[in-house]
Amino acid sequence: MNSVIGSLPKHQYVLVDTSFTHKAPADRWAPAVWFGLVSLPGRMWGCNVLFESGALYRGLPLHALGHSNNPARKWAEWQAQRWDCYGTDWSATEYTYLKELRTKARCGGETFEGEYLFTVVPANDAFSQVPEQGKEFTFIRLENGRFTVQPTDHLLFEERSFTTNAGDWPTEFKRQTEIYSCE
Repeated sequence: MNSVIGSLPKHQYVLVDTSFTHKAPADRWAPAVWFGLVSLPGRMWGCNVLFESGALYRGLPLHALGHSNNPARKWAEWQAQRWDCYGTDWSATEYTYLKELRTKARCGGETFEGEYLFTVVPANDAFSQVPEQGKEFTFIRLENGRFTVQPTDHLLFEERSFTTNAGDWPTEFKRQTEIYSCE
């Protein structure tokens, strides 16, 4: 379990919107390596990056990052992340089965296509202890050149040898409310 800060399962080469990081940005985007996360309750995930100059920058919001030569120009906080962090203890993993699967992500009222990156699982907080409130944060690289982190009920995965969904959002599932124990 990480506490407040930790590493990504695999670093990501990104572009950083320099209006978030520089006093007088010369270019809008600067190359960087995204390697870490910061989780503080009531805030967005913070992204720790290394710039080409060797400078480290801590706690960038996800909507400050892009990954293509032409990221979507406007990308708001609510599109980049559905829920604020609600604890400081978490663990990041790249689920092998989901690795690089095509994904549809609901970001506010819009759906975007992308690719699975990794998942962050919070622990030891009041929300994670309650089944209907517990969430995993799934990080997705979107085709529009941006990133989003969404809970599992805002994602659809395409696994061509198994899934059959034509793109409709399932409505038949209920939220888990029970706590199970064998003793």
